[in-house]
Amino acid sequence: MARPSIVPIALTVDDRVGYTLWAPPWEEDGEEWQAFLGASEDDAATVHLFPTPAALAAFCRTRTDHDLADHPVWPVVVGLGAADLTPDEDHRYDLDGVYDVAAENPDRWAVEELAATIDIVTRLAECLDVEEDTDEDEIDGLSDEDDDRDVDADVELDRRPAGDVERGGEFGALTELVARPEVGSLGLGVDAFVGRSGEDAWAGVGAALDDLWEDVLEELGEHLDWTGGGTVTLEDYPSVAEAEEDLEEEPSPAEETGAGAAQAPPAPPSPAPGVSAIARPGRISATPDEVAAAAKFWESVGILPVEIVLPEGAGVTLRCYVDDRARFLGREGQIYLFATPADLARFCAGDEEHDLTEIASWPEVAETSTPPLPAEQDRYDLTELADVLTEVADGAAGLVEHHALVQPVEGVRDVAEYAGLTRVEQLLTPPAALGQAVARGERNPDATLRAEDAATLRPAWDEVVTEVSGALVFRD
Repeated sequence: MARPSIVPIALTVDDRVGYTLWAPPWEEDGEEWQAFLGASEDDAATVHLFPTPAALAAFCRTRTDHDLADHPVWPVVVGLGAADLTPDEDHRYDLDGVYDVAAENPDRWAVEELAATIDIVTRLAECLDVEEDTDEDEIDGLSDEDDDRDVDADVELDRRPAGDVERGGEFGALTELVARPEVGSLGLGVDAFVGRSGEDAWAGVGAALDDLWEDVLEELGEHLDWTGGGTVTLEDYPSVAEAEEDLEEEPSPAEETGAGAAQAPPAPPSPAPGVSAIARPGRISATPDEVAAAAKFWESVGILPVEIVLPEGAGVTLRCYVDDRARFLGREGQIYLFATPADLARFCAGDEEHDLTEIASWPEVAETSTPPLPAEQDRYDLTELADVLTEVADGAAGLVEHHALVQPVEGVRDVAEYAGLTRVEQLLTPPAALGQAVARGERNPDATLRAEDAATLRPAWDEVVTEVSGALVFRD
């Protein structure tokens, strides 16, 4: 059994593409489960679909009233952006296109595409069939005996050999479809459709789809929530042609890198020897118990570890307040960042002069063996806010509150104060658009961000991040 995971998928139905999440089989308390992003009740179950990965990501960031909220890796999904929740080609299922695929020659690609499409529909049915005695009447898919089968988080998995399909439940047409021998042969691969008998079997697949597929889609359609849990409407969905055009226009990672390099602002002045520009991606990780244990020391000395995450990388440093003004581990307006808490601790144990040396409790910091682990309130992910603003501008309005601005803005204000970044202060203060949004967030943090506001705020925030980046240097 593979480790628990959650996979973004796309379903094309009725000339619309809907994005959602699927949790492949995982084991918990000795039982095997599967689930989709949706809601299950005693008499109904639905899968939430969204018009864009951005809308999906915004829902995941703000909602827990769904069947994946208790999944072991859900806390990871909450922090993902639209790019991370965009399905790869292997997880895009065109339910409208099965007739066209069946009309092709039975090569490996056609057979695998039909098998994968019918398989995902059977997995959906297993999770969505909530009629009485569901776990006696589940539908098995097209995989062989060793394939891991799945169920919704509210239904115990009933493992069956391939082809052992029970009648009944809400998905009678699908049950009949997968019981057809020719359809069952899809799980055997392209070899099942070679020669005269194979040609007959392929024709049988097409005939079965002609007879039953529309009924299958009707059964499934009763359980597809095209409102994204009440966050979108049908008008928000582009047609399939429009969605494909948008997908083609998205730059590849290599193109994004090139474009980013071409548009990047001038690099800050070269730092002193032993210092390199911030360019190390990653985040500091520690268990809550480890952070809590370390916090006792750091709070006692009045100097706290801080993590800052930017597009170019992430690092940890130290910060305290003197006369209510932020002071960082650094010198002459430059803040020193370290790739790991261990690197930071080694620097602190050295004898280099910096702006925290004169703090009365610094000798305790220099001598401690307590790792500098940032608490959650002292971790400032400036990239996450950029992703949020992009998602809202792309159509996820109404899902993100102004409160999302509070913590990252708090972090950059401290950096700006220490480094003398007057431009940042200007951008974060009314009448600047970003400053107005911050002020609204302070007055009413539960108010949601509007798409038109986010489109204006994103470039302003990008400028803030660029200014802040110029004050941060990574120490070796």
